[in-house]
Amino acid sequence: MVRMKNVAVFEGAARAFIGMLGGITPLQWDEPGLGVWTIRSLAGHTARAISTVGEYLSEEPPETASCPNAESYYLGLHGAAVSGDAVAARGVAAGEQLGPDSQRTVTKSLDRTLAAIATQPGSRIVSVVGGRTIPLAEYLRTRTFELVVHTMDLSRAAGIAHALPAEAVAEAAALAARVAALGGNGEVLLLALTGRLALPEGFSVV
Repeated sequence: MVRMKNVAVFEGAARAFIGMLGGITPLQWDEPGLGVWTIRSLAGHTARAISTVGEYLSEEPPETASCPNAESYYLGLHGAAVSGDAVAARGVAAGEQLGPDSQRTVTKSLDRTLAAIATQPGSRIVSVVGGRTIPLAEYLRTRTFELVVHTMDLSRAAGIAHALPAEAVAEAAALAARVAALGGNGEVLLLALTGRLALPEGFSVV
């Protein structure tokens, strides 16, 4: 039941992202997106939140999970495979792979990914970047987070309104809050959310 909910929220966020791709004009793809990324590279990075699920499900399942949940996944991000340069390079490559019809490319990727998920047992564990392992249901929570945050990034960069489901945004916000709390920044975040103090400059949970 939990995984079914996570799949539904993931799919809703993915389809909102795909919908946004259709609003990006040909001239916008090379405009600034986020950091070193153009809009195309940012879209490519976001699309990887869908494609990596299917890729990891095509591999042999590990027996145990080193990350029991999405919170521990984000708290444990480190190493060359998840360095800024490595992530940036993968985003650029993924952006080029979107091709001339990004909506069609990502829709096909989502269809393959959902089909792969449907064949998996409830206990399925996946091996992810950095040599870590995590239950599929929890990995989907991290992918929803990525889709929500980066769809909002694209919305701001391209000046296009997004249509993210409220539940997906709520799930992403709740995950961010839990990561902050478990990482020792819960009080700082709570004071900011209740209007007591402003967040420190550059504050981020990822």
